[in-house]
Amino acid sequence: MRCDRPKEPAVTATHSEPTQTSTLLVERMALSSGPGAMALVTLNRPDEMNPLDWDTVRHLRTTFDELGHDDEVRVVAVTGAGRAFSAGGDMKKYQQLQRDTQDFPQFLADIHETFAAISQYPKPYIALVNGIAVAGGIELVLSCDLALASASARIGDAHLPFGQMGGGGVLTLLPRAVGPARARELIFTGRMLKPQEALEWGLVSQVVEDDDLVAAGLRFAEQVAAKSPLAVRNAKQVLNAAYWEGTGIPGGMRLEREVTARYCLTSSDAPEGLDAFESKRTPQFTGR
Repeated sequence: MRCDRPKEPAVTATHSEPTQTSTLLVERMALSSGPGAMALVTLNRPDEMNPLDWDTVRHLRTTFDELGHDDEVRVVAVTGAGRAFSAGGDMKKYQQLQRDTQDFPQFLADIHETFAAISQYPKPYIALVNGIAVAGGIELVLSCDLALASASARIGDAHLPFGQMGGGGVLTLLPRAVGPARARELIFTGRMLKPQEALEWGLVSQVVEDDDLVAAGLRFAEQVAAKSPLAVRNAKQVLNAAYWEGTGIPGGMRLEREVTARYCLTSSDAPEGLDAFESKRTPQFTGR
């Protein structure tokens, strides 16, 4: 499969010692051409195709919160170990969990809160889709700010073929991402999209070779790190308010005007950018 873009020179980065829980591997990758780091969160149960069981969801929430408030981390990337991004919920555990009238609704609440929190963090969260992403896997992809796919990625819903329903956001977010008709097609048939089709539908923003996926994430992070972290935070706030809250155009324009005015009038980064432009130098953003 061809990539949608020519291969760029490799991005060099220094890596911190990874930290690991029973389900996640977290690594901070320092950026070579800008301040800060990209945090790479890897779902780390490859033999089981990285299921999103209750423990994993809780670990994701804790990890995402920590990285979201770490000023050194400019971008958070999520991927999977082995041949899957995530094949969704743990079907074996569901056999018992779905019989529990208290725990199952609480599990759904927790996964909704974990995924919805991504839109509120002050930095981009990106999905690096390295293989199979179905059910809860596609719901995590949809909850991220954007997604990059490898040439071996396969993306779909796959709830209905097993008598299940999407409960982590796919029924709400997929129609908004690809349009109602295409969302119905994926949900009702359970078919899988190849990467180029996912790109054409707008579900992912890039397709790269398998061994270039993390480097592509780093290239994106390098570009983000060169920007004012405060401006990035404000831009994400306005973008996601329109997407997640369904604001009409007048309400969205009002929010954009208010946030932009506050940023330009009160931050140190806005005048720094103008001064750097005038002086033909690289701006030194502080995020204040």
